Amino acid sequence: MTFVNAGTLGAVAGRRDELVAHLTRRNDALRQVGCQLYEVGVSDDQPDTVFVAEVWDSAEAHRASLQLPEVQEAIAAARPMLSGEFGGFRFDVVGSPLHD
Repeated sequence: MTFVNAGTLGAVAGRRDELVAHLTRRNDALRQVGCQLYEVGVSDDQPDTVFVAEVWDSAEAHRASLQLPEVQEAIAAARPMLSGEFGGFRFDVVGSPLHD
């Protein structure tokens, strides 16, 4: 069952663009473990917030990705850019009007 993880990451003041650059670096390992979509965005209304939407083959694939050395290293490198404010939600997809 497809799994979605969508959320917000608070960035340290003035480091949002640096965090975006970090999060958007190519990482082919994510696709290999079941990431279908990983989109990063910003809003001028929230200058210290980064928005992330992820679509995975399953919740298990998402959990497995967190064990990858590449992902562990990316998380460690991002920590100094994060303010500690996080938000979001997760859900299992049950359908869509865009496909059968």
